[in-house]
Formats: sequence, structure tokens, C-alpha cells
Amino acid sequence: MAFSQDQFDRIVQDMPGFGRDPTSVRRRIEAMEALLEGLFVIPGINRRVGLDSLVGLVPVVGDIATAAMGAWIVWEARNLGMSKWQLTRMAANVGVDTLVGAIPFAGDLFDFLYKSNTKNLRIIRKHLDRHHPSTATIEG
Repeated sequence: MAFSQDQFDRIVQDMPGFGRDPTSVRRRIEAMEALLEGLFVIPGINRRVGLDSLVGLVPVVGDIATAAMGAWIVWEARNLGMSKWQLTRMAANVGVDTLVGAIPFAGDLFDFLYKSNTKNLRIIRKHLDRHHPSTATIEG
């Protein structure tokens, strides 16, 4: 059974988190940031670590994979209608993380310390809070 584009759009729109509305986009970006930067906390030093740091340990492939996930966040931000300046800053964050993160050993330490996706989420939240205040969530 084939679906038309309109039918598919209606089905997806009814599914929570899959819409094109700012609230759904915010939830997806926050989930991706949590996956990339805060999957778990290292006991003792109380430092959040995610896939960006872990997958980045795999030479070349890991850095490309995490760069693609970071670029997806920038793409979602573009779909929110963010300014070119904001998108450029976000792309630069991902680029710096990818380029420096690709350096063996030193890049792994840099990935552990530099949270480009968290920086990008901060930029997106600022935009959403200003232009779409209904998307704000209470964090506890």
C-alpha cells in the first residue's frame, strides 16, 4: 500500500517529535545533543560524556560520523529559519570539533573538553526562546 506525500505528512505530523513545528525540532535537537555530549557521567570527576567523545576514539570514521551528526543539528537549525550568522557560528563549532578532534590523542582530549553540540544547542535555544517562546521547557 503506497502513501501519497500528503498522507505521509499527516501521519508524521500526528507522531510526537516528528513534526516540522519548532517544538518537535527542539526536542529532536535536545535528544541528539544529549546522545552526543551527555550519554553518561564519569564518576569522580562528574563530567558528561557522549558518543562524540567515545566514537571519536575511532580514527577517521568516528570523527566523520560525529561530524555528520553535528551537521544534522545545524541542518535542523536552518529549517527553523535561523540567521546565516548563527548557522555560520554553529558550522564553525562543528568544523573546529571535527578538525582538531581528528588529531590522534590530542584530538581525543579536545573532544572530551570541547562540547560543540552543547554550544550549538545553546545558540538554538536562545533563538527559539526569542522567536518561539512556547517551545521552552522547564528543566529540573
